[in-house]
Formats: sequence, structure tokens, C-alpha cells
Amino acid sequence: MSDVTVLHHAQCSTSRHALTVAEDLGVDVEVVQYLKTPLTRDQLVALIAKLEDSPAELVRKDSFFKDQGLDAAGYTTPDQVAELLVEHPRLMERPVLVRGDRAIIGRPKDRVAAFLEG
Repeated sequence: MSDVTVLHHAQCSTSRHALTVAEDLGVDVEVVQYLKTPLTRDQLVALIAKLEDSPAELVRKDSFFKDQGLDAAGYTTPDQVAELLVEHPRLMERPVLVRGDRAIIGRPKDRVAAFLEG
């Protein structure tokens, strides 16, 4: 069983950085490519419950978010965020690192090593 699960997007340099840090630290990682295997609503709600960050921070407010006509104020609760990410998995901030009953968003990059070492 892996020490840490990383919700990963291979085209994201920050996500790749998290995997490199884990490898350098010798941490056994399970990689979940969440765009190829999207999380279910229940999985997202469980993830958000572990998240040390606010639910709203799990949502990328990028150009795709804006193109969809979405308003950040409408995605602040765990249920709102889970519903959005079920519909649009690409809007999930990455990487997300999960260890036991704790999870963080690996941004900024310096959060990753501290989480993996702790």
C-alpha cells in the first residue's frame, strides 16, 4: 500500500514536481490521473473533508472556468465544489496529495516536501 496518493495531471509542471519530490524523499506514491479516471461525487466529498485547504481552493479559476460563465462565489461549499468537479474534472486544482486522513493542494510547490516529510 502506498504512503501517499497524488491526484496528478501529467501536463502540469507543479504536479510533476510533486512526483519528483516524492521520489527524491523515497515516498511510495500511488498516482491517480484524475482526468483519465475522474473521481466520483462521493470520492470528491471525502477528499474535501480531508483537505487542509478550503473547498473553494480545489477549484481552478482559469480561462476554462471563465469561459463556462462560472462565478467563484457559487463554488465555496464541499457539495458545490464536488458537483462542479464531477461535471468538469479539469477544473480541479493540482496536484492534490493525500496521506491518511489529511490532504493538501501542492501549491505553492514548497508545500509538497513539508507534507511528504510530515
